[in-house]
Amino acid sequence: MGFQVLVVLIKDSLSYMQEILLTYWWQILLVLCLVLYQYILRLIFGMVIVPEDKIGLVTKKFVLFGKNKELPAGRIIATKGEAGFQAKTLAPGLYFGKWPWQYDIKMEYFTVIPEGKIGLILSKDGAEIPTGNILAKKVECDNFQDAEGFLNNAGQKGRQSAYITAGSYRINTLLFELSISDMVRIQESMVGIITTLDGLPIEADQIAGNLIQGHNNFQDFDAFIKNGGNRGLQPQVILAGSYNLNPWAVQIEETLMTEIPIGYVGVVISFIGKEGNDLTGADFKHGNIVSKGSKGVWLEPFGPGKYPINKYTTKVELVPTTNLVLNWASARSEAHNLDKNLSTITVRSKDGFPFNLDVAQIIHVPTTEAPKVIARFGNMVNLVSQVLEPTIGNYFRNSAQDSDVIAFLSSRKERQESAKAHIKKVLDEYNVNAVDTLIGDIVPPESLMKTLTDRKLAEEQKLTYNTQKLAQETRQGMEKETAIADMQKDIVKAQQSVEIAERTANAAVKKSEGDAVSVKLAVNAEAEATKARAFAEAEATKARAQAESEAIKLKASAQAEQISLTGTAEAGKILEIGKSTAEAYQLAVEALGGDNFTRYKITEELANANIKLMPDVLINGNNGGSSIDGLLGLKLLEMMNPEQSAKNNAKTNS
Repeated sequence: MGFQVLVVLIKDSLSYMQEILLTYWWQILLVLCLVLYQYILRLIFGMVIVPEDKIGLVTKKFVLFGKNKELPAGRIIATKGEAGFQAKTLAPGLYFGKWPWQYDIKMEYFTVIPEGKIGLILSKDGAEIPTGNILAKKVECDNFQDAEGFLNNAGQKGRQSAYITAGSYRINTLLFELSISDMVRIQESMVGIITTLDGLPIEADQIAGNLIQGHNNFQDFDAFIKNGGNRGLQPQVILAGSYNLNPWAVQIEETLMTEIPIGYVGVVISFIGKEGNDLTGADFKHGNIVSKGSKGVWLEPFGPGKYPINKYTTKVELVPTTNLVLNWASARSEAHNLDKNLSTITVRSKDGFPFNLDVAQIIHVPTTEAPKVIARFGNMVNLVSQVLEPTIGNYFRNSAQDSDVIAFLSSRKERQESAKAHIKKVLDEYNVNAVDTLIGDIVPPESLMKTLTDRKLAEEQKLTYNTQKLAQETRQGMEKETAIADMQKDIVKAQQSVEIAERTANAAVKKSEGDAVSVKLAVNAEAEATKARAFAEAEATKARAQAESEAIKLKASAQAEQISLTGTAEAGKILEIGKSTAEAYQLAVEALGGDNFTRYKITEELANANIKLMPDVLINGNNGGSSIDGLLGLKLLEMMNPEQSAKNNAKTNS
C-alpha cells in the first residue's frame, strides 16, 4: 500500500516537472547559458579568460600535427609546443583556440613576496649545473617570469643563485618552486662575517678566499662567481644595514665590531694575504713585521676606535700605551688583569731566613714598538709571564742571598734603585720601557721580627733613660743658673758698693793731693784762683748735667746699670771739682808758700765749719808725723763716715 502511494507521488512529480519544462524551457536554457557561458564558449571557440590577478598555467595533452610531438629526453617543460607542461603561461586577458580536450588551463594567483623577504627559486627543468657547483647561474628571464626565456637561455635546473625581492610576480610554478626567506639585518656596532657556499676552491696556503669586488656586498652572487670568487670564508665583511642575501649561497655570522679603547693600540695580525717583505731589518729576529694587507704582523697598529674586523682572518692584539702597573702582591691586582697570576715574591736571605716582599713594576710600551712586542711574544700576557715574572723574581732572590734580612731592610732604597737600573737594562732589549721599580711591603719571619722588636725596644728604653738623665742634668744646671741669677743682684750691688768705696777713697786721696796743689796755686795769684774756680765750677756744672742726663737715660734701660753709671758720674763730678780746687790750691801754694798756705787753709776751714780749736779727739804727730798729718787723717775719717761726723757736729753745736 505504501509503495503504491510512493509510486503515485513520483509519477505526479514527474508530470509536474514535465509541464514546467514544456512551459519555461527557453527561460531555463537562457539561465544555463549565462551560468555556463565560459564552458560553452570554450567548447565552441576554445576561449579562455584569465582574470587580472591570476595567470594561466597551460598543460598540452597531445599534439595532432607537427614534428615536435614529444619532449626531448630529460625535459619536463615544453618550449616548442610539445605535449606536456608548457613554459609559456597565459597572462591576464582573453585567449582562443584552447579547447578543453587539448589543453588543461589552471589558474594561479600571482606570486607575492612580502616586504622584508626575498624569494628563492628552485628550477625543476633546465641544463645541468656544472660539476663542482651547487647553484645555477643567473640568466635573463625577467625575474623568472619568462620561463620560456629561462630555458632558451640555458637556464640551469636546481637552486638558483638569483632571487626575487619584495613584489608581485607571474611565476610559472610548473617550472619554478618558490621559497620565502628573510632579509639579513646587521645591527649597529656589529659586522657580518661571510662564508660562501659556492665558488672556486680556496688556495692551498690560504684560509679565506680572495678579495672580490663588484658583487654589491654578496647581494649579486652571480657576479661574485663570475669574478672568480672562492667558496668558504671571505675576508670581506658587511656592516650594519639590511641586505638581500641568498641563504643558499651565503652564510652570515653576526659579531661585535673590534673596539680599541683609549690608551691602547691594536696590533694587527693578518692570517691571509701574500707573503710580505720584513720591514724590521736583520737586527730583529723574532718574526716578520709587514706592511698593511700582507700576511703577518702589520707595521702600523690601529689607534683607538671601532673597526669592522673579520675575527677569523685577522686578529687584533690590544697593547696598552699608557704606563702599566704590574703587582707582585697576592692581595692586589690591577684592572687589566695582566698581573692576576703574579704573587708575592718569597726570597731567602744570606743568613737563611725566608721572607716575603711585594714589588710593583711600572712599564710603558711605545706605540711604534708595539708591533715588535707582539711579533716577539704574541700578546702582553706572554710578555709578563716570559720576561717580567722571571726577571724580577730572580733579581730579588739573587739580591736577597747577598745580604742578611736586617741589612736588606735597612738598604731598601739602594736595592730599589739597583733593581730599577737592572730591570730597565733587561727590558730595553725587549722594546719595553721600564718606568720605575718599587719595593712594597717587606715581611721578615715572625721569630726574627720578635727579636728585632725586642732589640729595638731595648734601644729605645736606653735612649729614654739617657734622655731622662740629660733632662735631669739640664734641670740641675738650670736650677744652678737660676740660683746664680737670683744672687747676681746682690753680687752686683756688693760690687757696686766696693767700687763706690774705692772711688770715694781715691777721690779723698786726690782731694788731699788737690788741696795741697790748690794751696800752692792760690798763693801764686788770687785772681787766677778765682778765674780757675769759676772755670772749674762751670766745667763741674757741665759734667754734672751730662752725668745726670746719662743717668736718666740708662735708668730706663736697667736699674742695676743706673747705679753703676750714677757712681761713675758722681766720681767724675768729684774729680772735676778736685781738679779745679787743686789748680787753685797750686796757685796759692806758689804764692804763699807751702806751709803758710796750709796754715791759711786750715784756719779758714776751721772757721767756716765752726770747729772748736780744741778738738774732741787729739791726734799727736808721733813717729815723725806733724800735727797737720793728724788733722788730715781726722778729715779723711769724717769723709769716710759721714754719719759719725754729723753726730760730732751736733754735739759741738750744742
